Amino acid sequence: MNTVKNIALVAIVSIFTLACKNDKQPEVKTVDTEVALNENTLDPNAHYAKAEFSIEGMTCAMGCAKTIERKIANMDGVKSAKVDFDKQLAMVEYDDAKVTPQSLEAVVKKTGEMYSVKDMKTVESFSEEQ
Repeated sequence: MNTVKNIALVAIVSIFTLACKNDKQPEVKTVDTEVALNENTLDPNAHYAKAEFSIEGMTCAMGCAKTIERKIANMDGVKSAKVDFDKQLAMVEYDDAKVTPQSLEAVVKKTGEMYSVKDMKTVESFSEEQ
């Protein structure tokens, strides 16, 4: 009986040893992926204008100013946007073929009813560089 157990044990160990050894090469799969272009991709040949304007109605730097800055920066054609809470000033560089001063003002007003744009002007350079 002991011999039968030993033979069975050797057979089981042999089966597991042989079954676990597969000389198969790992399968390599190539997966095509599409790189989605950000719809806010900037055109290197575009003409960029700079606008400065005051924003009234902001009550805090993190909630108000950063929210307005983020909304303007996410507009298609906006290269950069900075909203300075302390000076109540926004500085935006944008593709003038895609963005207008009126659309900038509309985004600010759409962000919150309490915000209003004053003294919108197109400038060659910002008062205080970003």
